[in-house]
Amino acid sequence: MEWIKRLNASIDYIERHLEGRVDYQRAAQIACCSVFHYQRMFSYIADIPLGEYIRRRRMTLAAFALQQERGEKVIDIALRYGYDSPTAFARAFKAVHGVSPSRAREKGVRLSAYPRIAFHVTIKGEVQMEYRIVEKEAFRIVGVKRHYDLAVAQEADIGIPAFWSEAGGVIPKLCELMDRSPEGILGVCTCMDGSDFDYYIAAATTKEAPEGMAQYEIPACTWAVFPCLGPMPGAIQRLQKRIVSEWLPTSGYTYADAPDIECYTDGDMSAPDYRCEVWLPVVKK
Repeated sequence: MEWIKRLNASIDYIERHLEGRVDYQRAAQIACCSVFHYQRMFSYIADIPLGEYIRRRRMTLAAFALQQERGEKVIDIALRYGYDSPTAFARAFKAVHGVSPSRAREKGVRLSAYPRIAFHVTIKGEVQMEYRIVEKEAFRIVGVKRHYDLAVAQEADIGIPAFWSEAGGVIPKLCELMDRSPEGILGVCTCMDGSDFDYYIAAATTKEAPEGMAQYEIPACTWAVFPCLGPMPGAIQRLQKRIVSEWLPTSGYTYADAPDIECYTDGDMSAPDYRCEVWLPVVKK
């Protein structure tokens, strides 16, 4: 599959640049998608964030270097694997191996090795995936937003669920604004430049934004819309993984340069029959 070949080619690039700087923009370019979509895709398929994978691979190679009898200084190894500060390197090393870099030189010390990832997708077809393709003109969303930095490890993974927990009071106001499709409370990632992004909790509307709320224009796009059934957040996380690992590789589509949307309907989100939708921006290959 060409899609998987491109993804593995991006891993080749990352592996060649573990010593020095890994350019996320270049890795995503090789995979033929935006940096934001590349990181999401990697996380869903590999079950580990891209930044954490790179850190583990670097610390694996750093441990090999420390155990070689060449007398190489710890600071030199730290610099080779992208750490200007010995303290930051020691912290990252201990997080992976459980011991300090100096202790890693000792005979018999237990270390951890994380091998290179290789992507292989097996389409089982055991469970059907329902979807529909929607051509939609540009539309406006209004709501509240938070800014996240992709360079800060797990900032969005931790911050977005907390944002939803804090936004309960604004949901009734969003319901009053809602007057067009997609109908529901929307979670929208508006990241296309690869370094940071705004996340909106919003509604699609033609009404004016109330004071204190932000607005954003979603561009005209083709969308693959997937229904999701089950308690949150597990059901939608499993669906997102199936979309990128089962549907996208064989669909004839690839990611479009537009926001990702999750559309939440009214109801008990912990119930087994709760329904919502994932709107994936796509373009024909």
